[in-house]
Amino acid sequence: MTRAPLHLAVALDGAGWHPAAWRDPAVDARELFTARHWAGLVAEAERGLLDFVTIEDALGLQTSLLDGPDDRTDQVRGRFDAVLLAAALAPLTTRIGLVPTATTTHTEPFHVAIGIASLDHVSLGRAGWRVQVSARAWEAAHFGRREIPALIPKRDTAGRWEPDERARGLIADLFEEAADAVEVARRLWDSWEDDAEIRDVATGRFVDRDKLHYIDFAGSRFSVKGPSITPRPPQGQPVVTVLDHGGSPVPYELPARAADVVLVTPHSRDHARDIVEQVRSRPRDGHPLKIFADLLVHVGDDAAERKDRLDGLAAPPDSDAYTFAGTAAELADLLLDWQEAGIEGYRLRPGATPPDLAAITRQLVPELQRRGAFRSRYEAATLRGHLGLPRAINRYVSQKADIA
Repeated sequence: MTRAPLHLAVALDGAGWHPAAWRDPAVDARELFTARHWAGLVAEAERGLLDFVTIEDALGLQTSLLDGPDDRTDQVRGRFDAVLLAAALAPLTTRIGLVPTATTTHTEPFHVAIGIASLDHVSLGRAGWRVQVSARAWEAAHFGRREIPALIPKRDTAGRWEPDERARGLIADLFEEAADAVEVARRLWDSWEDDAEIRDVATGRFVDRDKLHYIDFAGSRFSVKGPSITPRPPQGQPVVTVLDHGGSPVPYELPARAADVVLVTPHSRDHARDIVEQVRSRPRDGHPLKIFADLLVHVGDDAAERKDRLDGLAAPPDSDAYTFAGTAAELADLLLDWQEAGIEGYRLRPGATPPDLAAITRQLVPELQRRGAFRSRYEAATLRGHLGLPRAINRYVSQKADIA
């Protein structure tokens, strides 16, 4: 049986996903807030022919608490704006997809939509959007426009944090708001037809106004007239990704409704199979949905030793994703095993960057290539092309064709 090639992405977050990563001897903490640091990370990911990188972001400082600042001084605090950072990185890369995180809570979908559309233009079709909600009271306090009660979670029988009934209602509302925000963005991306720009100097016509469309979105949370101020993105629709670890009120409903790629967090092959079945059972509108698994990884012959050293400096993260520490060959075994359960790709969270990122690109990727499980060159120029997703059809052109 011929195995489908895997998709690979990495999740970039400062010095890495381990809270002590900035103290790893291979990490230069002085560089974390420089363009040089980020340019180097994305260049390394592109060297490894990865599909895309995601860039983490949030509306509050990193914290070890569930809802509120922890006032710690021994861990990395602070981030760049992910969308602006991705736009700065776009001219420095040629093929890899750039997927910044942007929240749908406390933000206007119009602003997010034109930001992601602009990124798609400056990257020539390599933009995505990682959709995120903010359920934290202290993040709401930065804006003062809405009140979000402090979450009071409890432990479930497996020892994981579980929201109470009030929190579940709030989170359900925020996920509904996120679905509306994505729908607004998608309509805005379609609000210019592909050939709306005429740019005819002789006649003085720059745009065909009949090919710009009001989106007329009216929901319980947003009312957006449109059209966008930004012409239609090169991909038609930038790639929308959603991380859903099954903790939402209706697990996997948001990605099934709104996403092109869903990021899930299985902890075994059987768990992966169960998640894939759940995701595939959700109703969709016919558009393809790729299922990626998230893994927090320490990779290399000395991975276990390096992880132990970091664990000694700070407690390992209470991760929603499975944590792996081992050789590239062992990680390849795991990825291919879970692929048999229906996982199509992976977003790997390097424990420390750059060392674990370099191990992914220089050890894991060649190992997968030797097994015929990963590309040997980029075969497309856009992120949708890397993922095997067709260029999106403009809904308003389709509506006109149906009427005709």
